[in-house]
Amino acid sequence: MRSRSSRRATATGALIAAAALLAVGVQTGAATAAPDAAASSAAAAKGADPGSLPAKLSPAQRAELLREANATKAATAKELGLGATEKLVVRDVVQDVDGTTHTRYERTLDGLPVLGGDLVVAETKAGRTEGVTKASKATGAQLKAVGTTADVAPATAEKQALTAAKAEGSKKAEASKAPRKVVWTASGTPQLAYETVVGGLQHDGTPNELHVITDASSGAKLYEWQAIETGTGNTQYSGQVTLGTSGSYNLTDTTRGNHKTYNLNRGTSGTGTLFSGTDDIWGNGSPSNLETAGADAHYGAAETWDYYKNIHGRSGIRGDGVGAYSRVHYGNNYVNAFWSDSCFCMTYGDGSGNAAPLTSLDVAAHEMTHGVTSNTAGLNYSGESGGLNEATSDIFAAAVEFYSNTAEDPGDYFVGEKIDINGDGTPLRYMDKPSKDGASKDAWYSGIGSVDVHYSSGPANHWFYLLSEGSGAKTVNGVSYNSPTSDGLPVTGIGRDKAAQIWFKALTTKFTSTTNYAGARTGTLAVAGELYGTTSTEYAAVAHAWAGINVGARPGGGDPDPGGTVFQNTTVKALADRSTNNIPVAVTGITGNAPSDLSVAVNITHTYRGDLVLDLVAPDGTAYRLKNSSSSDSADNVVATYTVNASSEVANGTWNLKIQDAYSGDTGTFNSVKLTF
Repeated sequence: MRSRSSRRATATGALIAAAALLAVGVQTGAATAAPDAAASSAAAAKGADPGSLPAKLSPAQRAELLREANATKAATAKELGLGATEKLVVRDVVQDVDGTTHTRYERTLDGLPVLGGDLVVAETKAGRTEGVTKASKATGAQLKAVGTTADVAPATAEKQALTAAKAEGSKKAEASKAPRKVVWTASGTPQLAYETVVGGLQHDGTPNELHVITDASSGAKLYEWQAIETGTGNTQYSGQVTLGTSGSYNLTDTTRGNHKTYNLNRGTSGTGTLFSGTDDIWGNGSPSNLETAGADAHYGAAETWDYYKNIHGRSGIRGDGVGAYSRVHYGNNYVNAFWSDSCFCMTYGDGSGNAAPLTSLDVAAHEMTHGVTSNTAGLNYSGESGGLNEATSDIFAAAVEFYSNTAEDPGDYFVGEKIDINGDGTPLRYMDKPSKDGASKDAWYSGIGSVDVHYSSGPANHWFYLLSEGSGAKTVNGVSYNSPTSDGLPVTGIGRDKAAQIWFKALTTKFTSTTNYAGARTGTLAVAGELYGTTSTEYAAVAHAWAGINVGARPGGGDPDPGGTVFQNTTVKALADRSTNNIPVAVTGITGNAPSDLSVAVNITHTYRGDLVLDLVAPDGTAYRLKNSSSSDSADNVVATYTVNASSEVANGTWNLKIQDAYSGDTGTFNSVKLTF
């Protein structure tokens, strides 16, 4: 492993995504010193290891880290065992206060983009690789076997993509980009494919950026996702607020990356006209004044910018100090809002009758967060990853509301409560009990990946509420909530600030384009361990909250207890990549031999359980195989109880759980082993 200590001393220190608030379509200078933690970050995560909190990188410091990552990406590819025709493309970098650097890469194979091949490499300040998180478990041999010669023509892929778009109600559908060859690996075995992007409009007038993946051998559709992600000013929703403007009286926030707010004046394309005037007063609080919606959107962008910078140390959506822009008054009676990567902007409709612009604070934070997600984890906007993408926007919309503490729009665990889309004063979504909206899901189940992403987000929203506030009836900020759990057992919250800090660090350092609910559990547990330790209340609470939405088992529970005398080891231990660990369990006071049905309950957190070989080793050295490694077993964690016929072994003595990590690239944590005699 090469040393990068000199680089660390200097800075110490894709898939396109774009989103709408509502369901509308198919879902499936160089730094010379260590950066400080964000001013509020330590307070937000009180009790956390300060070294593991996000560092507050200036745009110049981030640029230097990106430059260094690009300069060493070939060597990194070699370290990771990538093939000669594979190359890394640096996409993002974040850093912890202790100098640990998390670099996010995309991959190419023979010059073709590898969709679903993204990965994150974590390195210590000294340059030692601590871990690698991959979006795909595909092996180098599998990638190497992918040819670059297509059996079907690009025109075939384009026709199929247009057919798919029209079937979903798209209007004026046409390929906005010629089909490009890619290697598709997000769904399993890598294969040559075409990616076609269809433009035009969706059925409700939302811009269309439908990405369709077509098998280059058979012409069959493999996957698709929608890349438009829906989701002193006198404002309509936040009252009278202070806005960042330029000296010439226009809505340009020079203190926040020059964020600008434009008036589309019912148009559906272009930038529109920058709001400007003869004074620094914007709107009158009524939707009939076109400046009012501009003031709301401008304020929401400012508060969201401040939240990410002050709490998480991220300077702007990309971390580069550059502001996006906002467009209001999109279309006519358009009841939605969306984020688009292609314009790097947030866009807001005026609602039913053009009387209720979708420019409330939480909607603005929701849409801006889609940009953050796109530039970090890049969660595919389809299937389970799409639900997590939507939930991320809802989670930070709530966090921004509480952070902002705006008198006219205090923080709550509702989404869109101000914009009254339902026409009866009810919120768009509920985080304490998502199913109250009539469509969202409270808990995970095996078919949730086929649900619209605005509703499959429900379990993750529910998890965030449970982790923040706990289950049961309670009142927060004057609002009553009553949150159930899927197993009927209680969850005790750890506070919203800690919950948000855990989710943000997981989003930026653990999640990838293909992360599903099980992967989100693994990632957030890993982060909780880094911040608070794996024996902490916070770590256990994260697991309890996931169990509360039917993802994973309760800590210390879920293992059948057949009775008898129990001996266990619950000393948590990190499992390094390609390592072998022996976990001792001392057995005393048992007469004679071990039973023929010796129960061995194992609890291991791991990013790829197929990595692991498990043996129970008797005091005399005899090994009993519990679990083999398997390259096809790509699930997370080992929470299982095995039965061993150990009747030929003397019971008393030191038994060992032998844990071998067979493959490179994944790490984990041993939590417990329990032997029942």
